[in-house]
Amino acid sequence: MKMRRAYNSVLKLPQLGTCPQCAAPYIPHRVCPACGYYKGRQVLTVTAGA
Repeated sequence: MKMRRAYNSVLKLPQLGTCPQCAAPYIPHRVCPACGYYKGRQVLTVTAGA
C-alpha cells in the first residue's frame, strides 16, 4: 500500500542563516564553518587550506 512513504513530502532541508562575523551561510545553532565563531566568540581556529 506504500504508506511508509507518506511522510517524505513533509521533510525539508535545514534553513541557512547568515553569519554575523563573516556573512557566510551556516546552519543555525552551529559553529560557522567559514570563520569558527559561535555566539560572538571564536570557538574553532579555521585555517585557509588548499
